[in-house]
Amino acid sequence: MLSRGAANGWALRGAARAGRQQRPPPFRGLRASPRTRSAMPSWVIDRYGRNDVLRFTRNMVFPIIHFPNEVIIKVHAASLNPIDLSMRSGYGATALNMKRDPLKLKSEDTEFPLTLGRDVSGVVMECGLAVSYFKPGDEVWAAIPPWKQGTLSEFVVASGNEVSFKPKCLSHTEAASLPYVGLTAWSAVNQVGGLNQSNCSGKRVLILGASGGVGTFAVQLLKAWGAHVTAVCSHDASTLMKRLGADDVIDYKSGNLEEQLKTLPLFDFILDNVGGSTEKWALDLLKKWSGATYVTLVTPFLINMDRLGVADGMLQTGFTVGSKTVKMMADGSYSYNDLLRGGALDLCL
Repeated sequence: MLSRGAANGWALRGAARAGRQQRPPPFRGLRASPRTRSAMPSWVIDRYGRNDVLRFTRNMVFPIIHFPNEVIIKVHAASLNPIDLSMRSGYGATALNMKRDPLKLKSEDTEFPLTLGRDVSGVVMECGLAVSYFKPGDEVWAAIPPWKQGTLSEFVVASGNEVSFKPKCLSHTEAASLPYVGLTAWSAVNQVGGLNQSNCSGKRVLILGASGGVGTFAVQLLKAWGAHVTAVCSHDASTLMKRLGADDVIDYKSGNLEEQLKTLPLFDFILDNVGGSTEKWALDLLKKWSGATYVTLVTPFLINMDRLGVADGMLQTGFTVGSKTVKMMADGSYSYNDLLRGGALDLCL
């Protein structure tokens, strides 16, 4: 369905020449498009599992504008993130299905076929009538929330507030590598961690898993704000970390990482992209009684919901986070923040 653009003008002129009856009035702020497509190429999964569940199809349902604030984007480039690999295996399925149909009003399965991919760079093809800041033909980039159909398709639908103009200095391929990791890093550092260009100068920051998408973005952001950044990565990525501006680079394979980091001065802020055993000792690297902050992108919340169900999963997660918070307050009164992997980004938007 199109609501604005050259196609509408063509349809009206064609109707006048042929003497056809006028189209019915718009529904929910939309107008019908004369060019109706019902299918498009897409990479989808029909069940959760490993890479063998991926399937290429030319018959994926073409996206439709359901609300006046939505746009349809023709995908020029898309990218994959760790959240896509996790979703392929079923990570967060319980919570995401609740988001897709919270009142369980839909009788048919809304989960599959599922298209992965969160990042997109492309061109606006259609706009809802409430969208005033984009028009067909605009080059844009976007981060699509994980409960929506993804970007590994020819077209994708997004809300207008999930979309922004693509920087002219970037190609579509370059632009598609940034939105999701960039917004996740911003959420972790600024929205949750409270750091910004006014208060970051001179602060000591530790980034665990610094060579990934979120880590590389965070290193550059924090250095631009004047922080002293210690990056933990493999030896293969050490040159990259230095080039991005990291002050200290620690190879986690060169020895006991905990012992290596304990030889350094304590930190004001830790961004943990790894999780697992790191949070057992990383908290001891924070400055005591100073408001130092530890932010992790790895949380048991969605895993607990998948394993235990909604109520028990939330209860178990609350107990885990609560007990850690009490322990850390007793040890040194520094704050602990969980940033939902794949969730905090959407809250930020």
